[in-house]
Amino acid sequence: MRWLRWRSDSVTASRAVSFAPMPAIHHSKTATRRRAPAHAWARLADDELLKLRFADLKLKVKDSPIAPRVRRLYRELDRRGVKFRPHVWFAEEWFSPDGVPGIAIPFYLAHPRLERLERRMMNEVEGGNANWSMRILRHEAGHAVDTAYRLRRRKLWREVFGPASLPYPTSYRARPGSKRYVQHLGEWYAQAHPCEDFAETFAVWLKPNSSWRSTYADWPAFHKLEFVDQLMSEVRTRRPVVTSRAEIDPLKSIEHTLAEHYRRKIARHSNYQRTNVDRVLERIFTFEPTRHDAVRAAKFLHVERAALVSATVDELDTDPYTVRQMLRIAIDRCATMRLYVHGSRRDALRHARWMLVRITRLYSERESPRLAV
Repeated sequence: MRWLRWRSDSVTASRAVSFAPMPAIHHSKTATRRRAPAHAWARLADDELLKLRFADLKLKVKDSPIAPRVRRLYRELDRRGVKFRPHVWFAEEWFSPDGVPGIAIPFYLAHPRLERLERRMMNEVEGGNANWSMRILRHEAGHAVDTAYRLRRRKLWREVFGPASLPYPTSYRARPGSKRYVQHLGEWYAQAHPCEDFAETFAVWLKPNSSWRSTYADWPAFHKLEFVDQLMSEVRTRRPVVTSRAEIDPLKSIEHTLAEHYRRKIARHSNYQRTNVDRVLERIFTFEPTRHDAVRAAKFLHVERAALVSATVDELDTDPYTVRQMLRIAIDRCATMRLYVHGSRRDALRHARWMLVRITRLYSERESPRLAV
């Protein structure tokens, strides 16, 4: 879900993926989960699969489980009267390139076998369910629309969101509870850069049955949503200014192996400085299991997330979004640190509630979490 700058010599132009309009369907498990095509590599063990080059996977968006979600995105754009359709292709990660009005989708969403590998290697699958993937697709569509109509060049766009020319950071300091930004993707992502602010605002505007007029009525972010609504009313039926159908870094052009990809990705994610969250977690969980059936702390927090969020929101009288993001940070750190629950479930739940209240209050009042882009 990154907006990517690129050089002209990095472009691999190829035929864009397009989808024919589909009749309305009733949403059911069989309707939204497409059967993945057979691939010989799907039967390989993880160690053997990691030896393959990306170019060897031979993946096509139109044959994958993500295809119905792309068509759903197109229907959402159509309902808003937007005639533009971003093209899509498989790459190593989510991004929308600067200068190309399209969306790169991570390879692991092409097949359940690749999803399982991603989960094993990274502990999660970004966009791994319908709701999550649609949120990211709407966000990336915002970048693509911005590029297609060169919206960031407008003076009013810059006045509302800030200059798109600002250097793109490797990390950003989030301000939990700020009402100057919409809340769409996790980790207060609208705060990362003006282009991400626009993409997040567009995604909230695009979502079907969005209640943004009431949800954000008393937020400073409301004027950003109104601006996007007015802007799209102006350009929605126009022909895009940028019409390139190039694909940037598509899988078929990538010669390195999945193992090399994950070595780099894990190294990037492990560039982490110890924070007060770690210190709080170490007070209530343990590095070594104290019993043979000890539960991983990350799994425990995930299972109890609804009760933990509800209790913390009630105690602090704060917004659920902020609490969910703090819990997600705690879960990620528990998984990375390989922490375990000790003691009874009742005690563990009491300690977890204390932990979540503590770190939410800490970051709301004194600190701001630094998050990777």
